[in-house]
Amino acid sequence: MPDPTLLTGRVLRTLANPFDAPAEEALRIETGWGLVLDRGQIADIGPAAELRNNWPQVTEIAYGRDLICPGFVDAHVHYPQTAIIASWGKRLIDWLNSYTFPEEMRFDDPAYAREIARRYLDLTAANGTTTVSSFCTIHPASVDALMGEAQRRGQRIVAGKTCMDRNAPEGLRDTAQSAYDDSKALLEKWHGVDRLAYAITPRFSPTSTPDQMSALGALWAEYPDCLMQTHLSEQTDEIGWVKSLYPEARDYLDTYEAHGLLGANGLYGHAIHLEPRERDRLAEVGAALVHCPTSNTFIGSGLFDMAGLMADGHRIGLATDTGGGSSFSMLRTMAAAYEIGQLRGTPLHAAQLIWLATAGSAEALRMGDRIGTLDKGMEADLVVLDLASTAAIAQRAGRAESDWDDLFATIMMGDDRAIRATWIGGQVAD
Repeated sequence: MPDPTLLTGRVLRTLANPFDAPAEEALRIETGWGLVLDRGQIADIGPAAELRNNWPQVTEIAYGRDLICPGFVDAHVHYPQTAIIASWGKRLIDWLNSYTFPEEMRFDDPAYAREIARRYLDLTAANGTTTVSSFCTIHPASVDALMGEAQRRGQRIVAGKTCMDRNAPEGLRDTAQSAYDDSKALLEKWHGVDRLAYAITPRFSPTSTPDQMSALGALWAEYPDCLMQTHLSEQTDEIGWVKSLYPEARDYLDTYEAHGLLGANGLYGHAIHLEPRERDRLAEVGAALVHCPTSNTFIGSGLFDMAGLMADGHRIGLATDTGGGSSFSMLRTMAAAYEIGQLRGTPLHAAQLIWLATAGSAEALRMGDRIGTLDKGMEADLVVLDLASTAAIAQRAGRAESDWDDLFATIMMGDDRAIRATWIGGQVAD
């Protein structure tokens, strides 16, 4: 698109965390507003009439009553599981053995890795997602494939080589030394290049020996600005397995903490069945937890304590966790988060849901100064939502009593048909 470009419609403004302030004061939906995109950034935002006056040479794209939002930020995914999403009937450990590990074996073929990377980023862009944090496989080519494809698209992304040296098939095991060496080489190749970031990535404690965990902890100490992503307390039988493998550990979190893998730049996926000490330590160090609601229900893991953890001051992001999660859509993920909140007696407001999928996840990734809100100077990653995308949603929207009521119908019933446009780095995604 030509620079500068003016997008007009309804605009979502993020003023505060809606878990700390009244939801409809923390976020506002402004009618008749717009934003100016210039050289990949948001150059201006405000009432559309003022922007037209201030930018007389601008090219305008009018979205009418569509809602212009920050692009969705998916804080925990497995792009190599794209082809096995929605596979039937397993819990976590059986899921890995039956579906995940056989599929990940295929990523030793760089051509297959590139094919799935393209497919995955096509699918997520079609669902309004502009940033993801992805586990790859043990194969360096799987990282190169995703990073290279994201770089070609000008997309902000986080990814890392998954490290495993036990309790996995022979073709999916590395060693403590090769995990360190491969991860360091990939980090030095990709981290901070264009819009790319590297995350040190032990899959989870059961698939890494203490030696590998210590090697990755040492690598993180060398590169503390990097993120570290892993899994924590997803299922009760998983926790029992961890205790048998690390009998000296105080709890699951201690298997990371004892090896230098607990810190403010840590991303801990799931975190459902936390002990009191774990909750306290995670909050104390400022680590981020990532809620994966469609995965937690699909694999039968449990109900995340959003209200309690937010009240305790945790940083929390939202994620599809594809392919254990059953959808590439962050709209569906928001709907699942609402449903889990209902089951816990703490339903979430539409403003809280959309915040989790945008600013909340951006802050979890330590990128809240670049993405996640529509503020002047932020990167121009946007999603435009059609709030009447299907007959069912349109008839419900016709009865909406507020803009939030209107948005909530799309959160609960919307899918890729609700995505009017996805903008990545100031350009419309193909």
